[in-house]
Amino acid sequence: MHEHFSQRGGISRRSVLTAGLAAGTAAALWAASPGAVAAPATGSGPAGDWFADPARSVRPRFRWWWPDGLVDPDEIAREIDQIADAGFGGVEIAAVHHSIKDKSVLDTAAHGWGSRPWRDGVEAALRRAARRGVTVDITLGPSWPVAVPGVTPDDTAAAKELVHGRVDLAAGATYQGPVPPPLREAAAGVTRQQLLAVQAARVAPANSTRKETGLDLDGVRDLTATVTDGTLTWTAPEDGDWVLLSYWQRGSGQQPESGPHSDPAAFVVDHLSADGTAAVTEYWNRQVLTPSVRRLLKAAGGAFFEDSVELETEGLTWTPGLPEAFEKHTGRPLLPYLPALVLDKSNQVFAFEAQVTRQIRHDFWETVSGLFNRHHLRALRDWAHALGMQLRAQPYGLQTDAIASAAVLDISEGESLGFKNLDDYRCLAGGRDMAGHTVLSCEAGAYNGSAYSTTWDRFLRTMGGAYAAGVNQTVVHGFSYATAPQVSWPGFAAFSPYNGTSGYGESWGPRQPTWRHIEDVSGYLARVHGVLQSGTARADVAVFRQTGYTATGIGASWLTSTGVPLGWTHQFLSGPLLDLPAATVSGGRLAPHGPAYKALFVESDFFYGSTPTLAEPHARKLLELARAGLPIVLLGAFDQALTPGVPASGETDRLREIMARLLALPRVLQVSDKTAVGDALARLGVTPDVRYATSSTLLNAHRATPDADYYYLCNGKHAETVKPPVAAIDHEVTLRGTRRGATVPYLLDPWTGEGVRLARYTQDGDDFTLRVTLQPGQTMIVALGRPGLFGDRNGARQHALATDADAVLFTRRGLTLRAGSAGTYTTRLSRGRTVTTVIPSVPAPITPARWQLDVEDWYPGADATRTERVRRTLTLDTLLPWSQITELADSAGVGRYRTTVVLPDDWDASHGALLELGQVSDTFRVTVNGTRSAPVDRLHPVADVGALLRRGANVIEIEVATPLINRLRVVQPAVFGGVSRQAHGLVGPVRLVPHVQAVVG
Repeated sequence: MHEHFSQRGGISRRSVLTAGLAAGTAAALWAASPGAVAAPATGSGPAGDWFADPARSVRPRFRWWWPDGLVDPDEIAREIDQIADAGFGGVEIAAVHHSIKDKSVLDTAAHGWGSRPWRDGVEAALRRAARRGVTVDITLGPSWPVAVPGVTPDDTAAAKELVHGRVDLAAGATYQGPVPPPLREAAAGVTRQQLLAVQAARVAPANSTRKETGLDLDGVRDLTATVTDGTLTWTAPEDGDWVLLSYWQRGSGQQPESGPHSDPAAFVVDHLSADGTAAVTEYWNRQVLTPSVRRLLKAAGGAFFEDSVELETEGLTWTPGLPEAFEKHTGRPLLPYLPALVLDKSNQVFAFEAQVTRQIRHDFWETVSGLFNRHHLRALRDWAHALGMQLRAQPYGLQTDAIASAAVLDISEGESLGFKNLDDYRCLAGGRDMAGHTVLSCEAGAYNGSAYSTTWDRFLRTMGGAYAAGVNQTVVHGFSYATAPQVSWPGFAAFSPYNGTSGYGESWGPRQPTWRHIEDVSGYLARVHGVLQSGTARADVAVFRQTGYTATGIGASWLTSTGVPLGWTHQFLSGPLLDLPAATVSGGRLAPHGPAYKALFVESDFFYGSTPTLAEPHARKLLELARAGLPIVLLGAFDQALTPGVPASGETDRLREIMARLLALPRVLQVSDKTAVGDALARLGVTPDVRYATSSTLLNAHRATPDADYYYLCNGKHAETVKPPVAAIDHEVTLRGTRRGATVPYLLDPWTGEGVRLARYTQDGDDFTLRVTLQPGQTMIVALGRPGLFGDRNGARQHALATDADAVLFTRRGLTLRAGSAGTYTTRLSRGRTVTTVIPSVPAPITPARWQLDVEDWYPGADATRTERVRRTLTLDTLLPWSQITELADSAGVGRYRTTVVLPDDWDASHGALLELGQVSDTFRVTVNGTRSAPVDRLHPVADVGALLRRGANVIEIEVATPLINRLRVVQPAVFGGVSRQAHGLVGPVRLVPHVQAVVG
């Protein structure tokens, strides 16, 4: 049978919650094993509305790729509906079309970025979004970095570079001729360059490195005044070899990625000057922000967005105001230090003595960081606020203090593709939390070469650890506009094909079979976000960074490698954060009303030769914090600390005198070996909020509210590339409650929206110990809150301390034991009694022998946005991936597996069962006897279907949706043929595992 459908048709929104609550049960979050935390059972109370039905504000968002302004307002409205119907809360409009190599198909004059059609599309998106309750973020320019039409490479507002010329001279040699021209030619469109300075520098071989020519700082001579009409005459002294250096400032000529996008062309603006930012805001104010757009932004707008700061130059990133800014910041002129700063194709060229070189470079990039944060981020943020918008940005790419930038931004953002490990997120989280902001966003799910083959389980594994490191908003990469000229099925995709291959990331939407189940995924993500945006973030230790870079993969000694596997949490702070209002101490906590760090950890600067450095103002602040009662651990020879920048007269002596006073305080410890950090924290009485009985891959994040402490737990790893892969865990975890008053633990299921009181745990004062069993990548959320917080009516009832049954849980009937096999079980209760329970019999597990598989096989339709579905029906005696079934080897789409199981005549309300799906890819839903079960954890596919079963025959249906890759391999072999055929579908083994529940006497 053949059917046709268009991706332009949306799906109607269905309530995930309704299915879960109708069944009266939550999906099983863990395999039934002795002592494991059990899934909630029939009659458990639902969570509050904020968790069960998350607000649009916490729902995941899509990066929405447009082919510039080649968009139709009606299609824009349809796609907003599709995204809203799927349970997402916002979009980010981005002009990105790397897949279109023939730029002639995109007429920039007629429909480029910023053109009337583009503006009409933006208005259509804002208007529809306002009706649907979703927000619209807009990139500040086409693609990245930030650029606007009309700026030319020679303009004062355009991005600048400093390039150098060079002539080597032997001792006593004379140079006569033109000032040495730049070694690198200017980019296209750059017609002017200005000579900044000419110098001579004596070569000092002792200062040379493998890649850098050594120079003598005291031998640098300024020859600029000797230049006449562009010519220079100079004779080198006889005391060694010399280098003549010329410095030229000019436009970099950089255009936004994968352009052109506009007519006139857009060129990247100067990110370090007020002129560059003014060019952006003036363009928007003049060309885009019509009265109607301004009104719509207030109704549906969210944030202006800037991608990572990928300024490209063959020289040094520059702005004409740098020399003045450097001298104002350091009290010293910049020009004598320029030889140690110039770059050639990102490589350093010259070096002075090693320590001085490190200090010079630190001062320079600290100056650049201040200019970037002041003239670019703060100015854009303030402008956005005047329009009722926020500023969201990825504040890294330059050698700037991204930690401080995160404190400036309304919303800072990292990325799962570019970040090397979880500490990269922890840098941004420190800036967010010290500034009192709420959201840390993530550009999520971009994988090289994985277009149309990305699975949601891969996405969830990636995000699991990121959430533990502070992320609490997901911008999914991405949703492509439906079509563009000359594209093939299944439609326009921003990054596929990419240089002839399958490309980055995904193009989610109705073109994907898994879109049929997307509400389950969006609901899960929204509930995780809701928890992780509630209250305030808490972290155990603040790690001080002398240099606030991120996207480096560099972590913290002991804490990253040893502390995190034991339950410790940490964030990174840089110097500017110590000047924030939150940087006070109360009760031994830094930022007591925010992250409430219990200790500060300071170690040598990884980015500058692992030197123990502190700026004098920062050392004074540490002394102030320590005197106020904050425990501090220093790793390294900080009694001999150096300044990170070039010291002023007497500054090093003053610094060491401050450090001597700091190290003399009783709550300050200095250690010389990183393995001693943990012991030092213990000696200071500092313990983590979460503790594991053994070293574990379990990661955690803590949020505190007046009503509850929320703990997000994930069985993940520090970096996706770390080997071996994460294994299942099963061990005890101790969580600390911080609220006053009666407290009980709850389990919150982010897949179903249910919250139930845990029935088995031990309590020691504020500490609650429970058993955690998680599969790789799987998550759980525990709340320590007041009785009744999630509709629980078991507050006065005793709970179990231990049991040898599979689980113990609260039901309407009270404390209930669950067992998967017959036997006599012992349960120790919180009020001192020990109870035995006899389970006389339990039906044996059932492995279905035969399945009927009905397949919707997806093929290209009549045009790029239409899909033809071919129906196939097969009978399977053995479950196999579609790639191993002859009729389905190259298929993609949706399969419905149906089987019948027969339960015994004595099956009654005391019986239940877990349906174990085994291996299944990609998304799926379970239906029993015509009723859909609650959504099931994608990373632990076990459905609690007990409430849906009955004695006698039961029909079980498992609907599975696959990625498109296996079909695209054969319909577009030139692009996707190099991708291996993938094993999707229901592979199993599938088992129905009965259990019996009995009230504990």
